Amino acid sequence: MPMSLRDQMPPAHPFDDDKLKEECGVFGAVGVENAASVVALGLHALQHRGQEAGGIVTHDFAHGFSSARRFGYVRDNFTDAETMATLPGPIGIGHVRYSTAGSKGATQIRDVQPFFGEFSMGGAAIAHNGNITNALALRKELVERGSIFQSSSDSECIIHLMARSMGRKIPDRMEEALRKVEGAFSVVAMTRTKLIGCRDPLGVRPLVLGQLGDGWVLASETCALDIINATFIREIEPGEMVVISDKGVESHFPFRRAKSRFCIFEHVYFSRPDSILGGRSVYETRENIGRELAKENPVDADLVCPVPDSGTPAAIGYSLESGIPYAMGIIRNQYMGRTFIEPSESIRNMGVRLKLNVNRALVKGKRIILVDDSVVRGTTSRKIKEMILEAGAAEVHFRIASPPTAWPCFYGVDTPQREKLLAATMTEEEMRTHLGVDSLKFISLDGLYRAVGQAKRDNASPQYCDACFSGEYPVKPADMIEQGFEMKTAAE
Repeated sequence: MPMSLRDQMPPAHPFDDDKLKEECGVFGAVGVENAASVVALGLHALQHRGQEAGGIVTHDFAHGFSSARRFGYVRDNFTDAETMATLPGPIGIGHVRYSTAGSKGATQIRDVQPFFGEFSMGGAAIAHNGNITNALALRKELVERGSIFQSSSDSECIIHLMARSMGRKIPDRMEEALRKVEGAFSVVAMTRTKLIGCRDPLGVRPLVLGQLGDGWVLASETCALDIINATFIREIEPGEMVVISDKGVESHFPFRRAKSRFCIFEHVYFSRPDSILGGRSVYETRENIGRELAKENPVDADLVCPVPDSGTPAAIGYSLESGIPYAMGIIRNQYMGRTFIEPSESIRNMGVRLKLNVNRALVKGKRIILVDDSVVRGTTSRKIKEMILEAGAAEVHFRIASPPTAWPCFYGVDTPQREKLLAATMTEEEMRTHLGVDSLKFISLDGLYRAVGQAKRDNASPQYCDACFSGEYPVKPADMIEQGFEMKTAAE
C-alpha cells in the first residue's frame, strides 16, 4: 500500500518542536552537466534549513521544463536514477522548506516550491527563502483582479505579480514584482537559459554565488558549494539582482539602497557551522559567543556540556574561556528517524529521551553547565534538566548562547506566537524557577554583537536584524499588524 502524503513527511520530534525552524533553503545551477544532480547535492547540504519537503525544476530544449516535488528528505526523493532521469538539462533550481507561511500543519504538495509560471516570452520557475510580510494584502488584491492561486504559500504572489507586469523580459518582470513585495526574500529563479538571484534591500536572508567549472551556482549557504566542489565567489549583496547566462554574470540594483540588516540568528543557530557568513566562519563565531557568555556569566562548576548539536561550538568556547573542562554529557541519537513503533501516549511522553541520552557515568555527582543556543518555549530545557538530575548531577546551570527570544520572527522563521515564548511572559529569574535549574543566564545583546565582530549594538541604527530579541522590526509586519499583532511600545 503506498504511503500517504503525511506518511512521507519526516516526523516532528518533541526535541525539535522546541526549536525555531530554519526557514527554507534555495539552490540553483546553470551551465553544468546534469544540473538536477548538482541541485540535489546542494539541497542535501541545505537540508537543515528545511526538512518538510523539497522540489527541483530543470530545463532542456528537447524536453522543456521538468519538475519534481516531494515530501520528506532530499536523500529519500532525489537520489534514484529513475527520478533524476525525469529532470534533464544544464539549468535547474531547487528548494527545501518548512511551512513558515501558508497552511501550517496541513502542507499539500501544491505548496512545495519551486513555483512555475508560463509567460508570453517563456516559462520561469522561482524558489524563495524568507517571508513576504504583506502577502495577505497582495493576495487579496491579486484575487480581486482575477488571479487564481494554486497554493497557500506567500511565494506564489511573486509569480502572479510577474504575470501582471508589462516587462518585456522575465528579469524585468521579476524586478517589478519584487518592488511590490515587503519583508525578507532571497530568491533563486530560472528561465530557459538564465539563472537569476536576488536579495531584499536589507539582505535579511543569505545568498551566495559560486562557480563550478564553466557553470555558476547560487545557494543559501557556502556549505552547499563545498559539497559540489564549487568555488565561492562572493555573497549576493543586499538589494542586488544577478542574471547569469552564457554571457556571464550581470549585476543590477533595482531597489532603493538601504542599510543591511542581516539576520543575526543565522550566526547563532540557523546556518551550518561549516558555512561562511559575511566573511566569518560560523563555527568560529559560535565559539566566540561561548567565550563572551563565559565572560559575562561565570559560574563554579565541574563540566561544560553542550545540548547537541547546535550548542556544541558555544560550549567549546565557554570551556576554553572559563577553563572548565568540556565534556559530552548528553549523547544525541544520530539515527533517530521515523518512530519504529506506534506513537502511543507513553511513547510521546518519552519525548526527548528518544533523541538524547545522558552520559550517566560522566555527570554523576558533577556540577554541570549546559550550553544551548536558545530557549523558546522551555519545554525541552525542562526535560533535559530532569534527565541530568536523574542521572545524579549535583547542580545544573543553563547558559544560553543568545539573548532571550521574546518576539516572533516574521521574516521566514517559524516562531511561536509571542505569548508562547517563555521570555515574553517571564523575567530571567522567573524562567530559572520555571525550568528548575540552579542558575540561568543568557548572553547580552551587546555580547552577541561582540561575538560577531561588532564593538556593541548601535541602538540608533542596529547592524543586524535582531527583532526576535529586541522587538525592533526593520520592516513592519503589515499582515500581522492587520491581524492584531502589537508592536513594541516605548515602555518595553
